[in-house]
Amino acid sequence: GRPRRAGVSSFGISGTNAHLIIEQAPHEPDPRPTPQTTEPSGPLLWTVSGRSDPALRDQAPRLAAHVRDNPELAAAELAVSLARRTAFEHRAVMVGTDPADLEAGLDALVAGGEDTRLVRAAGTVSGKSVFVFPGQGSHWPD
Repeated sequence: GRPRRAGVSSFGISGTNAHLIIEQAPHEPDPRPTPQTTEPSGPLLWTVSGRSDPALRDQAPRLAAHVRDNPELAAAELAVSLARRTAFEHRAVMVGTDPADLEAGLDALVAGGEDTRLVRAAGTVSGKSVFVFPGQGSHWPD
């Protein structure tokens, strides 16, 4: 059909008058996502976290099974998805370049053992903003 149009008028008290005619943007089909064809050039970080150490270790076999059951998952996309999840107190990070490294790190996490691809830590999640730059000057009192 035809695009929608609307007129907007503004009559200012100081004598400023303005009139705009706006029109609906033309419809364009949604761009199809293109699969990433290049592999990352360096190591990736896959993060998992839990509210407790047992909760963290319980996540590992489920994530490993998901990676094994879905071999089409790109290692970089998996790293991005895991990084966006909520960070709880107990955390583990697997370092590697492919899903096999992730699986090895997860297996070490479940076993409670050491692996060069696995780093574990526990800490609090609280904290204050150190610096905020809104671009409009200071908005918060000291």
